[in-house]
Parts: sequence; structure tokens; C-alpha cells
Amino acid sequence: MLDLGSQMRSALQERLNHYVTLSPAEMEAIERIERGRRRFAPGDVVVREGEPSDRLYVVRQGWLHSSNRLKTGERQILRLHFAGDIMGTSSVAWSETSATITAVTSCILSDFPRTALGRLFRSYPRLAALFYATFSVENVAMSDRLRSLGRTDGMARIANLLLEILSRLRVTEPGVDHSFELKLTQTDIGDAVGLTKVHVNRTLKEMELRGLIKREGRVTTILEERAMIELCDFKDRHGEVATDWFPEAA
Repeated sequence: MLDLGSQMRSALQERLNHYVTLSPAEMEAIERIERGRRRFAPGDVVVREGEPSDRLYVVRQGWLHSSNRLKTGERQILRLHFAGDIMGTSSVAWSETSATITAVTSCILSDFPRTALGRLFRSYPRLAALFYATFSVENVAMSDRLRSLGRTDGMARIANLLLEILSRLRVTEPGVDHSFELKLTQTDIGDAVGLTKVHVNRTLKEMELRGLIKREGRVTTILEERAMIELCDFKDRHGEVATDWFPEAA
């Protein structure tokens, strides 16, 4: 019998189960798309912008990001990916990828063809609704961050990014409260929020001096979450989604 205990769930199952209690059949459907295993080292490129692709990727372990190259040669990080994410959804409408996906840490991914997603949608309508909702959450969260680039200062941009990471990890890592290991370099942070590495370094130090955060090595602790929320007008898009419109479970 399938054990539905959280200790047996993959990160994707944990994430989806945060919003609805998955049925045994839905759990098994997720297991089927996660059967493969591919390992990537930090800095490895999973897929490059413009390459042909008909696949999606489940992040089983690790951090990654999606980025585009600007005409100036600079990099713009669009999305951060964590365990429990499905990557490649922004390219699902085309036959080539819209962004370069790069491993930030050592990663384990499961890849599956888009046709498998179509079969899952036909057979498990509630999972289809849940996937649609979580894909929408990711798009809105990205829009929130990109909107802040032209309307807020550096501290607000970084605060928004840190709060977004925290809210995301709270869904798939129940033990996360206010502290997490920040696995991004300061260059990564700068490319995500439109700042130089020097500006990022200076701003993080200022946030520490103000008592907003504490850093010990790579571990970052949010000390004044409410103040940071007010600073950047952050909205938690990941904590919950409306499920009252979902169809019945298969």
C-alpha cells in the first residue's frame, strides 16, 4: 500500500500536497513522471535558450535558475527553481526553450516529455487544475519581482527576493521558519534584481546593520519579516492558492 506519510513524499508531492491532499492515484501519477534521474553539478547548463526541446524537468534536489542574455551580454535571471518545481513550463507553448536553465548547486532532476503532461491532464483533472494554479503562481511571483526592478530601490529589491525564497521554501521544507541557506552568489542576486555585485554586497551589509537580517556563513535569517514586507510591499504568492474551483480527485 502506498504510504502517504510526508517522509515518503518527493519534493513535488510535498509541494502539491501543501495545497490539497493528494489521492493515492494522484501520488502514483506524480511518481511516474519522476522516475528518471539526471544529476548536474553547479554551473552545468540543463538546456540553453533557443535550443529545441519537448521536455519538462522536475527538480528533485538542488537550486537552479532560468536566465536570458541581453544584447549587452549581461545576464538577467528570470526565475529561481527549487526542489518541487517543474521547469520548462514557460516554453511549453513552443518547440524551443525560452530561457537557459543552469544549476546553482548539485542537482537531481527528472525529465519527461510534454506529451506525458498532456496524458496526466486528461486522466487527472484535479492535478491539471493544481498544476495550472502553481504555474500561475510562479508567473505572478516573477512579475512581482520584475515590476520591482523599475519602481523600488536596491534594498527593497533584495528584500523582495529573500522573502520570495523564504516563502517558497516554507512550502516544500516544513522545517524552514525564518532561516535558510542562501545558495546564490552575490552575482546571482545582482542578476536577479538588476544590481551590481558591489551594490548587492553593500546593501546586504546595510540590511544587517538595520537589524532586518542576520548572516552566518551562507545561512540567512530574516529577523524583521514584517518590516521587510512593508519595505518592498511583498505578497506571498506561494503560501496558499484557491482550490474551491478544482474538480474532484481521480
